Amino acid sequence: MQAYKTTGTIDRAGNLILAEPLNIPPGEVEIILLRSVTANPEPNGSAPEPSAEQPKKPASKLKSLRDLLDNAPPVSPDFDPDEARWEALKEKYDL
Repeated sequence: MQAYKTTGTIDRAGNLILAEPLNIPPGEVEIILLRSVTANPEPNGSAPEPSAEQPKKPASKLKSLRDLLDNAPPVSPDFDPDEARWEALKEKYDL
């Protein structure tokens, strides 16, 4: 199977319009669509509303762990776990 990459848009009727023609032989194709959420507005013209409720924290069978999770502050949306790991390693090994 060969892969081709191009861009396009979906019109209001639901038709896929390619930005440039593809020079491929006729036949059946499998189409995978990846939509950029930040670049394209919602179809009805309104942006998605952020959810007012906080995501649920995982429940634990251990009371002490459950209490710890219930009292933990919420994680900020811009938290990067890989960056936190790297900072901890730099501190631990004096990098």
